[in-house]
Amino acid sequence: MDLIVARNREDLVKARGGGEVALVPTMGALHEGHRSLMRLARSRADQVVVSVFVNPLQFGPNEDFSRYPRTFEADLEVCRAEGVDVVFHPNAEDMYRPDRQVSLLAGRMGEIVEGESRPGHFDGVLTVVLKLFNLVQPSVAVFGQKDAQQLALIRRMVADLDVPVEIVGAPTVREHDGLALSSRNRYLSEDDRQVALALSRALRAGEAERRPGAIREAAREVLAAAGPRLDVDYVVLVDPATFTEVGEEHAGEAVLAVAARVGATRLIDNVVLNVNPD
Repeated sequence: MDLIVARNREDLVKARGGGEVALVPTMGALHEGHRSLMRLARSRADQVVVSVFVNPLQFGPNEDFSRYPRTFEADLEVCRAEGVDVVFHPNAEDMYRPDRQVSLLAGRMGEIVEGESRPGHFDGVLTVVLKLFNLVQPSVAVFGQKDAQQLALIRRMVADLDVPVEIVGAPTVREHDGLALSSRNRYLSEDDRQVALALSRALRAGEAERRPGAIREAAREVLAAAGPRLDVDYVVLVDPATFTEVGEEHAGEAVLAVAARVGATRLIDNVVLNVNPD
């Protein structure tokens, strides 16, 4: 069956086949990381729907909404190559009524770590994700671990609001040099890219340690060594479910997350590791 492009709820209803539906929400500019999400979605459902929508609600006033890459025709080719059944590509006017008043609030968990640097970001993320769930009606939705706090918040939203969608996290896909795949990587010059590699090096340095304090310190030392061209936003070691900082006595899984700006490009990365303070 040919790939179907749906623009609104009516198109989605017409395109719906039988069986289980898996949704892969994206903002387009698709890369190998997105392909891995589509493949995982295909393994979990009969029909795969990929949404391509640059969500204005999750961008702050000084962020890159206007320059965020929009490559829809190339995105369609990626989806065709991966056997996607439906691409949902609404415009903002269809997604958000001009008199819209109701949005989701991410709560305290949406105000810390990445949310502290980007106020309101996760409110916009959860609002659009819940709308996509209501429109597409998937049984499964697949998200990348690279956006670990987003993944944790979506899981919390589904639990708190009793949304009947299974949330599946997929491993971060990296380029050959260790840089986490991101649509924003295309903004990096060759020199910027070399600086940006400090993020993945910092995570590897943290992985080599076992105590929380030593993990944080190892990561910070690598980032500091990158010099002034790397503007570090945060280095945190947090609980995977709540994104609150873990203490020195913590044992078990934790997320080491970093964010930094290289030139005009802000990048995030993380790794899930096992903390053993003994």
